[in-house]
Amino acid sequence: MTSSMPADPPSAGPSGSGPARREGVILLTLAALQFVSIVDFMIVMPLGPQLLADLDIDAARFSWVVSAYTLNAGIASFLAAPWLDRVPRKAAYLSLSLGLIAGTAACGWATNFPLLLAARGVTGAFGGVLGGLTMAILADVFPAERRGRATGTLMLAFSVASVAGVPLGIALGTRLGWQAPFFALTALGLPLVGLAAWSLPPLAAHLDGPRRHPVAHLVETLTVPAHRRALALIALLMVAAFAVIPFISTALVANGGVRQAQLPVVFVSGGLLTLLSTPLAGRLVDRFGAYPVLRGVVPLSAAMMLVVTQLPAVGVAGAAVVIAVLMATNSSRMVTAMSLITSSIEPLRRGSFMSVNSSVQHVASGLGTMLAGLIVEGGAGEPLRHFGTVGILAAVATVASLWVAARIRPVA
Repeated sequence: MTSSMPADPPSAGPSGSGPARREGVILLTLAALQFVSIVDFMIVMPLGPQLLADLDIDAARFSWVVSAYTLNAGIASFLAAPWLDRVPRKAAYLSLSLGLIAGTAACGWATNFPLLLAARGVTGAFGGVLGGLTMAILADVFPAERRGRATGTLMLAFSVASVAGVPLGIALGTRLGWQAPFFALTALGLPLVGLAAWSLPPLAAHLDGPRRHPVAHLVETLTVPAHRRALALIALLMVAAFAVIPFISTALVANGGVRQAQLPVVFVSGGLLTLLSTPLAGRLVDRFGAYPVLRGVVPLSAAMMLVVTQLPAVGVAGAAVVIAVLMATNSSRMVTAMSLITSSIEPLRRGSFMSVNSSVQHVASGLGTMLAGLIVEGGAGEPLRHFGTVGILAAVATVASLWVAARIRPVA
C-alpha cells in the first residue's frame, strides 16, 4: 500500500473537504509544526550572548546547552525506533508534539544553567523523534507521484525559519529577554497541535502488517540492505553539510571581508533563495524522478562547498550571492534525497526507519562538525586556516553520495 489515506475514514479530516484539500491542510499543519521545531532548535545559538550574561555561564557551558538538543535528539530517535510502527501515527505525532511544546515552555521558565540544560535535552528528545515521524506521515499520506512536491513544501519550514522565525526571535529576545522567543513558540505551537488533532486521520494502516518484537523489528530495520543504503546516503550528506556550515560565519568574518553586523544580511539572502529552490526541487522530483534530479543537484552542491571554503575577501554582496547559492543547492539535494529515501521504505517500516534516520542525521551532523574542527585553525582575530581542506573532503563526500543513491530503489 502506497498511502494509508484510503484506509482512513473520510470524516477523519476536515469536514466536507476533498482529498486534495485534506492533503493540503495536513501538509500545512506538518510544515507549521516543523517550523516551530526548527526555530526552537536554531534560536539558542544567536541568543548566546544574552544567555552567557544572564545565566553567568562561560562559552564551554553554552556549548553544552547547544549540544544537549542534538545529542538527546539522536539518542531518543534511536530508542523510539522499535516502537513507532506499533502505534497509530496520529497518536504518536500528537504526543510528541505536546512533549516538544512542553520542553520549549520549560526553556522559557528556566532560571539557571542546570534547568536550561535539562529543558534543552527534553526538547531535543521530543523534537528529534518528531522530525522522523513527520517524514513517515508525509510518505503515508502522499502517494509517490505527489511526494516530491510535498517534501519540498515541508522543507520550506527551514527557509521560513531562517528568513523570518530566527530574526523575529532575536528581536523578541533583545526587547523582552531571551525567554520571550520560547514563550512565543509555545503560544504558536499549542493551537497547531489542536489543528493536527483535527486534521490528521488515524494513520494506522501500517498496523495491519505482521507484528514482531520491537527489538527484532529494529534489528530488521537496521539490517535490510535497502535501509542501510538509505542511511548511508543521509549520513554522507549530513557529514558533508555540517563539516562546512558551522564555520561559514567565522570564515566570512575572518577571510571573506564581511563584518559581523552584516552576517544577518548574508543568511537572510540565502534563506530567501531557498524559498524558491526548495519547492522547485520538489516539483522536479515529481516530474523527472528523485535520482535524476539528485544527479543534477549534487555536483552543484559540491562545487559550492569548494567555492565557499576557498572564498577570498569578496565583501557582503559577493558573500550573500555565494551563500545563497550554497543554501539553495543544499536544500534542493535534501528534498531530492529525502524523497528518494521515503519512497524506498515499505509503509509498515516507515515509522521505525525514519526515527533511525533522524538519529543518523543528528549523529552525522555532529561527526561532520567534529571532524572539521580537528582540521581548521584560527578564526579568533586571525584568518581561518585549512577551511579549504574541509571543503575538499565535504565535496568528495557529497559526490560519493551519488554512488549510494544510484543503488536505492523506490518501493512505494
